[in-house]
This record gives sequence, C-alpha cells and structure tokens, in this order.
Amino acid sequence: MSDAPPAEPPDGFVPFERRGPFSRHNGPFFHRPNAAETEHGFYVLRRHCNGFGIAHGGLLASFLDGLLGHAVSDDAGRAAVTIQLSLSYLAMARTGEWVRGEARVTRRTADVAFAEAKACVGERDVVRAAAVFKLLDPRHLRS
Repeated sequence: MSDAPPAEPPDGFVPFERRGPFSRHNGPFFHRPNAAETEHGFYVLRRHCNGFGIAHGGLLASFLDGLLGHAVSDDAGRAAVTIQLSLSYLAMARTGEWVRGEARVTRRTADVAFAEAKACVGERDVVRAAAVFKLLDPRHLRS
C-alpha cells in the first residue's frame, strides 16, 4: 500500500508551505486561503497511524497546535508560541480519511492570545483543542 495521499485535497485547499520542518516532514498538510476561519486539512496516511491503524494522537495534537498557532499569528500579525494546549479526543480518524481542522482566536491581549480549534472527518468531530499562546516581540526573533 502506498503512503501517498489517496486523492487531491477538497476544493479550495492548497498545499500549506508556511509550516515548519517538523510539519513538512510529517505532512503533507493543506490550507484553505481566504476562509472565514483558519482551515487546514490532511489525509490520514498509513505512516500517521498507531498500532491500532488509527491516526496517532500525537499527530492530531501537532496538527491542531500548528493550526491554532497560525490562527493566532494571522490574527495578531506576529509570531506566537504555545504556552498551554488542552485536547479532547472524541473519535477516530482512519487511513485515507480527510481530516479538516478549523481554528479561531477567542481573545487577545498585548502579550497573550487564546484560541480554540476542532478537527473533523466529515460531520464527525475527532478532536477539540483550546490553547494559550505567547505573542513574540519580532525584535527578539532570530532570522
């Protein structure tokens, strides 16, 4: 069995190149530009699965952490890092299924942002998350 995506992503989704090396290695991930909320997605590949043949919880956590981070960065106009991430696993995602995630910022101060996200397969919620992010001062980032 090939470990390539089983199909092209759904209409409106394109490869997401802004993710870092960790996510690019574990992808491919896609996003929907100009969506009302931040939307990302991926096909569950065999290499994404645990010994039970379902999407590994660590992959789902990483996917939502990246999705939430991009929602916060886009909203704040600057980079952010995760301070706290809380997840609730609700259902399984299986090989070949399209997982679509959406995130939104719920509150932002000068230094901290709060966001929530969910990932679904069709109408089935797979995982929900809430997170807190530290907004970074661009003067302190290395190039």
